[in-house]
Amino acid sequence: MNIFNTIKSEVNKSLEASYAITDPALFQGVTVELPKDAAHGDLSTNAAMVVSKSLKMNPRQIAEALVQSLAKHPDVASAEVAGPGFVNLTMRPTFWQGQLLNILTAGTSYGDSTLGAGISVNIEYVSANPTGPLHIGHARGAVVGDGLALLLTKAGYAVTKEYYINDAGAQTDTLARSAFLRYREALGEAIGEIPAGLYPGDYLVPVGQALAETHGAALRDQPESAWLPIVRAFAIERMMGLIKTDLADLGIRHDVFASERRLHEEKRIEQVLQELEAQGLLYRGVLEPPKGKTPDDWEPREQLLFRSTDYDDDCDRPLAKSDGSFTYFAGDVAYARDKLNRGFAKLVMVLGADHGGYINRMKALVKVLSQDKASLEVLLCQLVKLFEAGQPFKMSKRAGTFITVRDVLEVVGKDVLRFVMLTRKPEQPLDFDLVKVQEQSKDNPVFYVQYAHARCKSLLRQPHAAEAAARAQSPDAALLARLTHSAELALIRKLCYWPRLVESAALAYEPHRVAYFLHDLASELHGLWTLGNDDPSLRFLQENDVALSAARLALARAVATVIASGLAVLGVEPVEEMR
Repeated sequence: MNIFNTIKSEVNKSLEASYAITDPALFQGVTVELPKDAAHGDLSTNAAMVVSKSLKMNPRQIAEALVQSLAKHPDVASAEVAGPGFVNLTMRPTFWQGQLLNILTAGTSYGDSTLGAGISVNIEYVSANPTGPLHIGHARGAVVGDGLALLLTKAGYAVTKEYYINDAGAQTDTLARSAFLRYREALGEAIGEIPAGLYPGDYLVPVGQALAETHGAALRDQPESAWLPIVRAFAIERMMGLIKTDLADLGIRHDVFASERRLHEEKRIEQVLQELEAQGLLYRGVLEPPKGKTPDDWEPREQLLFRSTDYDDDCDRPLAKSDGSFTYFAGDVAYARDKLNRGFAKLVMVLGADHGGYINRMKALVKVLSQDKASLEVLLCQLVKLFEAGQPFKMSKRAGTFITVRDVLEVVGKDVLRFVMLTRKPEQPLDFDLVKVQEQSKDNPVFYVQYAHARCKSLLRQPHAAEAAARAQSPDAALLARLTHSAELALIRKLCYWPRLVESAALAYEPHRVAYFLHDLASELHGLWTLGNDDPSLRFLQENDVALSAARLALARAVATVIASGLAVLGVEPVEEMR
């Protein structure tokens, strides 16, 4: 149950009755929010100001009438006009107490929303080149993309999680040559130092060994033109197997793995370029050199260009080079068409920070190919700096030049890595200290949230509270009426914000808001616990009052439920006890 939607419905009903409003469009823009200052009540609505223009009335006059109507509602303790026409509501304790029943009945599905209405969304994330293991930068994009997919699913969207395999570029030929060198090494040849331009990581040693086991010495004396496609396909398959294993251990499983090479082989690029040409969106021309650093796809020669400046891009984009070969962007054009042909109404791409110049051209492309019926959202993830007790973390020998996801997983595990990656907005740089993220202190957000869940669960396991715990499994309104302290009611109010948080975070494509919310919820729980340390009457378990203990245990169950619901969106397992 989303109390904000419920109260908004009551507000709209009051306006309809008072002013005979029959057009639902007049209520667009009406919101129910938490007041910025808690002293102003529990909830606030802007309804009077939204409808004042249509009704041609002073918003405060409408607000006064709305206050008189809402004050009669059995759940409203008081209603007041504030500022230019806001209406602030204070709800009765029974209203908040009753919300616990909704939470406990729903379980971890509490917060599920129909906001997305089953709209199809494609989220492409990770999409690392299949030339080596995932590095820690990939991990951030992976967690942000997966967290967003889980968030949108909870908000009612039909989500497809996709990985785009860049298996058609020059880097895969470099991979093949690097793997072939390791193949020769596996056959007993001394290869010496890895030549410049090839991939030096030890992760290719088992690929070379597997090639030797599969082909023996048959490839060694063949010309490159013969062995390169064989070794390339073999190495890509092995690298993707390595990547999928790392992703699985990170708790990530994509629904679709799309191949760039397949787009080339099936002539998809030529097909979509014909489509764009028929619309008059292609031409041959020479681009002006860009200011600053010259991009790789710029040539001072005539090229086939896409008129992306007609769609708010800052320059037209090349699709084919002067020699007739396709640019990387041409593959993106075919890939975007492929996604749209599969019926997605919304496309989301999670990319590294170095892809900032990529956004406008892709948005222009999606706008054209979908005839403005689909939208594209691009999330850019900034760099991750790894530390160990304040010192830079040393790179992996097996990777050769970077720190792998596997390195970090082996130190901190999946849940810590995922949670920490969502403690900052993706566009903000992230410092990740392998020691600090494992500390058991309030300064470690992972521990702080997990400890709150474990505390709630520990209460329910206390042997001397068995009777209260049993009653807390099926509480009724009379039992929950014992929850009257302001800190208890504040904690319930925080729980009730979870459905609203799910919807607002989903609309903004910001899964990190879930981590923020969980930290705030944990703070409310720990704060109530601390009050009990100072005032024994506020402790969750009361030796001589089973009913009060049961009511507070029901509250603890609800807190644990919402934390588990939020952690599920982050892809993190809640812990039952801290060790």
